[in-house]
Amino acid sequence: MAPKQFNVAVVGYGLSAKVFHIPLVLAVPELKLYGIVQRSPKPDDDASKDHPDTKSWRSVEEVYNDPEVDVVVITSIPETHFAMCKDALEAGKNVVVEKPFVPTAKEAEELIQVSKKSGKLLAVYQNRRWDSDFLTLREIMAQGSLGDIAEFETHFDRHRPDPPADTWKAKDTPGNGAIYDLGTHLIDQVYTAFGRPQRVTGFVYNQRRSVTEGAKDSSTVLLHYPGMLATVKAGVVSAEEEQLRYWVRGTKGTFKKFHLDVQEDQLRAGQRPGDKGFAEDPESHYGTLTTVQDGKPKRTIYPTVRPATYVEYYRIFAKALQGQGEVPVKPEDARDVLHIIELAIQSSKEGRTLDF
Repeated sequence: MAPKQFNVAVVGYGLSAKVFHIPLVLAVPELKLYGIVQRSPKPDDDASKDHPDTKSWRSVEEVYNDPEVDVVVITSIPETHFAMCKDALEAGKNVVVEKPFVPTAKEAEELIQVSKKSGKLLAVYQNRRWDSDFLTLREIMAQGSLGDIAEFETHFDRHRPDPPADTWKAKDTPGNGAIYDLGTHLIDQVYTAFGRPQRVTGFVYNQRRSVTEGAKDSSTVLLHYPGMLATVKAGVVSAEEEQLRYWVRGTKGTFKKFHLDVQEDQLRAGQRPGDKGFAEDPESHYGTLTTVQDGKPKRTIYPTVRPATYVEYYRIFAKALQGQGEVPVKPEDARDVLHIIELAIQSSKEGRTLDF
């Protein structure tokens, strides 16, 4: 018997929809790409031409009113997320919403209550829980190879020192800026591995000296845990041939990794889940594990694990739709991450460390 299919409507047809959602939805048999909301199609950018077998809408209200829609995937700009999530849930739809969820932890909590009242699923899209390098690091930590973690550094640095393009991401509007964009991914990974921190110290600023307005382009956040400090960095001034990704130090060893997970670049280039080599880290990108043997540090290459890929997010979500387990990323987790971000911004403004 063929699995029951759930009809998925994607709101928005930008990079997020094209790269991070539609290819993954198409890879899960239990999900059907039912329709796409694109307000202003262009001759060379038209969802109805790219996906002729799906419905094409010009407004999100049409999605709420379509009784055949089971799931609404919201990929619009952050300041629209709250209203769209609330309306979709109250219309009886299950919802997946792009990070950073909503601009504030207060709005996140309100949506959690709306989801519970409606009885519909609400999940936040944090695909980087399925990054191959993060899964590799979690494997190493679970094996005890690092011992007790003393310092955990996670980076998403790039070298883009020139003023940014005049897009919505550069505007100083709710939910914008590096800490809500790349920082959300990094903080979520730390939160996934270690839970809520005790204290937060934040530095949220512009590394580009020529930029004095708009959303802050860089952030460094220190998350204080008992006996451990986690450093989360996302910057735009980092001229390196190989960008540092992780540097984790413990009582028994150290793990260091350069380069980002390859899935985003592959998806942007048109590769799809199931293609040969998809999500496989090249050997030149493997990390190094240094452990103490006979009283001396010894470094070895540690192969990157083969991940379940970002498709795993939607596989888990499809099971949740069938009543089999929880959503892949709970809104409560995203609410806590937003609270950390809010504390980091406040800490940066006030020049002090704050309790969670």
